[in-house]
Amino acid sequence: MSRCNAPIPKNDYEEPQCLLINEVDHIPENIRPIPQQRVIAKMDDYMSRRDYDGAERHLLYWLGEAKAGQDLRGELLVRNELVGHYRKVSNREAAFQSAEEALRLVKTLDYDGSISSGTTYTNVATMYNAFGENEKALHYFEKAKAVYEASPATGAELLGGLYNNMALVNVALKRYQTARTLYEQALDAMGKAPYGELEQAITYLNMANALEDELGPEEAEGKIFDLLDRALALLDTEGIPHGGYYAFVCEKCYPTFAYYGYFSDAERLKQLSETIYKQRNEE
Repeated sequence: MSRCNAPIPKNDYEEPQCLLINEVDHIPENIRPIPQQRVIAKMDDYMSRRDYDGAERHLLYWLGEAKAGQDLRGELLVRNELVGHYRKVSNREAAFQSAEEALRLVKTLDYDGSISSGTTYTNVATMYNAFGENEKALHYFEKAKAVYEASPATGAELLGGLYNNMALVNVALKRYQTARTLYEQALDAMGKAPYGELEQAITYLNMANALEDELGPEEAEGKIFDLLDRALALLDTEGIPHGGYYAFVCEKCYPTFAYYGYFSDAERLKQLSETIYKQRNEE
């Protein structure tokens, strides 16, 4: 049976946001800062409608504004978003260039050890993983892990996303025990995050894929079905908002359910995703 489902990184839709505003005591008079929260909010809107061209125009515009206003903090935020954007559209050269610029800005701003550096390392690592550079990915995930775990300001959703994506790299490198530990940590962290059920569902599906890789489909079958049942129950949790991110999760999850024979559930999730995206684009 050939694999037609792919592991689902949490960061595929939402990049961990740089908490730059919270790390700035004052802004020098010669700097004209970009409106970071508005930039992120508009980016989320583009992504909820799968408007990748609009998202790129939006980010490049604000990159120009940040550079013109000598706003290095704003530029770092936009560079981080561009790393994720170019990863999603499979533009390897642009993704690598944006990653280099983001890492340079972390050093220029002397942000090493800050939450924003952890965000940058996570984005860069996820990008390297997407393009098959797993040893480089693991290097930056380790740097992010050290930052996030050392800071009491790290949110549960940041830790959960880090552990989930770091586990994917370890699976790719056949380090299954390490991956299992990271997946369990991701589940625990996301249990503390608002609406973390969606991320937990993603993690359970990734765990199913990892078990098949490690044990083979026949030996892992029973455990895989248990994991898929848990993921499905989480996706159907009452009270979760059915917005753009929910549509994204359904879109990313349904091929995995179909791959393992959950055809009716896969079709339901597919239709639900398409309905939400259609509604978003009509708004």
